[in-house]
Amino acid sequence: MAADKKRGRQTVRDMVISLAVIVLAAGVIYLFVPHDEDKDPVKTVSYGIELKSARRAAPYPVAGPVGLSKEWRATSVRYAAADGAKNADGSAWHLGFVTPRDEYAAVEQSDEPRADRYISRVTHSAKKTAGTERLGGREWVRYKGEKYDALVLKESGKSGKSGEGKPTTVVTGTASFKELSQLAGALEARKEKIVPPSSSSSPSSSSSPSAK
Repeated sequence: MAADKKRGRQTVRDMVISLAVIVLAAGVIYLFVPHDEDKDPVKTVSYGIELKSARRAAPYPVAGPVGLSKEWRATSVRYAAADGAKNADGSAWHLGFVTPRDEYAAVEQSDEPRADRYISRVTHSAKKTAGTERLGGREWVRYKGEKYDALVLKESGKSGKSGEGKPTTVVTGTASFKELSQLAGALEARKEKIVPPSSSSSPSSSSSPSAK
């Protein structure tokens, strides 16, 4: 019996020693493996090429920001053309940012004819208020919601088929109205012309001799 008790104590002691060795080894690995605690976890994207492409493809002037500081970090960008199926209701442009205050703000733009339905979808059912803001010479309407707030600009005037040329522009997100206003005020809406490739001169004209 005494021998059994002694073997039991040795087994427990060996387990404790083994556990201590494992914990010590893990600590050493943690100390010597490099890890950057200050690394920004936000994955940013560039959007210049996508913006130019959207401005060529969209049937309306596409809005992009000008003059924002580097603290505005783009995190998502996409353009989806109306194709008669998934995007049958209109072409849609999206550009998302993390703001200087680490909130979310996005530019959403579409020529979807049912503007109210589009606004409700991209703002997560935010409601129109009586508040407005004049930015860039245009009147933006404030929307308030449980998840997102928004500033909305509806183009006035007659539209072509499927709202062609008259988009609804929404600046929305978890950001404050101050930051939403900053983003909306920085937007420049325009189209990019598609420049056809220049035709080379014909051999006869390029090689014709000059008169003497």
